[in-house]
Amino acid sequence: MEGLNGFDVAILVEGESDRAALVTLAERLGVDPAARGAVIVPMGGATNISRFVSRLGPRGAGARLVGLCDAGEERHFDRAFAQAGLGRDFHVCVADLEDELIRALGVAGVERVIAGQGRERSLWTYRRQPAHRSRPADRQLHGFMSNEKERYARAMARALDPDRVPEPLAAILTAM
Repeated sequence: MEGLNGFDVAILVEGESDRAALVTLAERLGVDPAARGAVIVPMGGATNISRFVSRLGPRGAGARLVGLCDAGEERHFDRAFAQAGLGRDFHVCVADLEDELIRALGVAGVERVIAGQGRERSLWTYRRQPAHRSRPADRQLHGFMSNEKERYARAMARALDPDRVPEPLAAILTAM
């Protein structure tokens, strides 16, 4: 059954940074979501999942639903998919998208991404602040990027070795 303006599969993601990372990875790997009948739908937060499942799923537009969420939001996806009579066709990032990408690239790789954005001096300043000095390097990077999640999600996905795509993201790309 076709749904969502000609798309058969709706990939439900929490926000724009998730969408940016998936679109960038798909481009890099030669995956064309539209050609495969898929669309990536940012929901503006995991708590909106029920509304999107209702609108796009079997009782709405009839699209097959696949999801991507952070570990802390898994319960929202679980409940919404179950209430719609759907299987658990969503993938969970541990702990979130940024953590997945930081682990895949490594601290040095993310530092190179930040430098490539012309922001190494800002990172250095951030790390020297008393509130961040004692935090592990990966947590510093996560915090530093938090105000520009979409920008860095795209940049990290661009820098990612295709053989190191985190499992939840690889599963979504396969589901398209």
